[in-house]
Amino acid sequence: MTGLLKIKGEILPLQTEVKKFPIMLGLLIGGFVGMFSETALNIALTSLMGDLHITASTVQWLTTGYLLVVGVLVPVSGLLIRWFTTRQLLLTALSAFMIGTLISALSHTFTLLFVGRLIQGIATGILIPLIFNTVMAIFPPHKRGAALGIVGLVIMFAPAIGPTAAGFILSTLTWQWIFWVMLPFLILAFFISAIFCRNVNEVTRPKIDIFSIALSTIGFEGIVFGFSSAGEGGWGNTKVIVSLAIGVIGLLIFAIRQLKMDKPMLNVRAFQHKMFTIGTLMIMIVFSIIMSSMLLLPMYWQSGKLVAVALTGILLLPGGIVNGVVSAVSGKMYDMYGAKWLVRIGFIICIISAAMFVNIQTTSSFLFVITANILLMIGAPLVMSPAQTNGLNALPKELSPDGSAIMNTAQQVSGAIATALSATFLAAGEHAYTLSNGHNAAEALTNGVQYGFVFTLVLTIIGFLLSFTIKTVGVYETPQEQDKKMRLKEETKLD
Repeated sequence: MTGLLKIKGEILPLQTEVKKFPIMLGLLIGGFVGMFSETALNIALTSLMGDLHITASTVQWLTTGYLLVVGVLVPVSGLLIRWFTTRQLLLTALSAFMIGTLISALSHTFTLLFVGRLIQGIATGILIPLIFNTVMAIFPPHKRGAALGIVGLVIMFAPAIGPTAAGFILSTLTWQWIFWVMLPFLILAFFISAIFCRNVNEVTRPKIDIFSIALSTIGFEGIVFGFSSAGEGGWGNTKVIVSLAIGVIGLLIFAIRQLKMDKPMLNVRAFQHKMFTIGTLMIMIVFSIIMSSMLLLPMYWQSGKLVAVALTGILLLPGGIVNGVVSAVSGKMYDMYGAKWLVRIGFIICIISAAMFVNIQTTSSFLFVITANILLMIGAPLVMSPAQTNGLNALPKELSPDGSAIMNTAQQVSGAIATALSATFLAAGEHAYTLSNGHNAAEALTNGVQYGFVFTLVLTIIGFLLSFTIKTVGVYETPQEQDKKMRLKEETKLD
């Protein structure tokens, strides 16, 4: 027994008697749909521009707005978890997700669709940190790797499979069906959660510091908005520069304020734990790699290789499947072997993949590109789950909600930044091709994709170098293993 929790007048032991799978199931289904929706709509942006009569700069707000709302909610999730029960937060988030998805599915105007996406972002911003906090509450340290491996399947597999599923849908149906397909899963998650969810967090209701919330919102929104706007107006645009400056200043003041508070909204002292800091940096790098590839690769297939949307989904499918399998087993491998070698091997595989992508041409074989994508989808989850588990295990129990919030905030912000930077390098590559007197649109796009994957390659190399600083934290022997070791010791003494 590792701790006690009072639930509706009843004392329950954490990490031992709580039925873990039913509690996690609703969370995982909701989280999967949330991460799925981050990338599923990307492949439909061209269709949306035509149907809704909007420009490229307008349509990108369906993704940017979603990320902005997530960026507001995730940093305050640690506070929400201390103010409301697990059950209240989960059912509220799933209800909001169903409402947002229904609005999006019924929408025929940009404004209505945008509102639906914002409501979906609210739900995702609550769900993702809640998943990690629940895992840390109900699983003992020696089982967290396997549990977070399943969570990794949600976090990594959902955005990887999003364009594939959306491609299948768009081949025969309208873009509204992307949302109609989500709705039954959300309804299922709601009913499972209503029946089985238990409260696994202690409600302490700390004082709410409005100024901290405002600083957090200004800081993270400024950075996400600035990077997202760079793809539209360029890095020299006044709006971009001002947004980034406001974001950085806001975050700096926010961090200083948290350090001075006895009960901070988000305890940034978690960064005093070195392995947590390293784990957070690795998660930012890996999620940046995933999000940049999810932007560049569909564009290469459709505009570089000139394949149809439906075929694009099929070509992305092998990588998505491999990603899911490796995500599911990487956490268990962490429990067995620790983080160091898994992370290094993962980054080496990512380096090989990124190097292959840097050299793709319009004439590259389908097998070459699919193989590069599969390698990326092997390497990334080999890093993600071990780095995440190792980082969270480095924190004392009272910092777990803050650690989960910090990691998920960093992940979302890095995804937005990576997407913007990839778009910038893509445009630079296309411009460089034009300056060399090139006139083939497919080759111009492919040259831009190469530039974008140079950015990915640099990230993988940085991650590999960082992997030499990681040390495994919190891999514990199970009670059975401890008993076996004790028996062996007794037998040795007798001998």
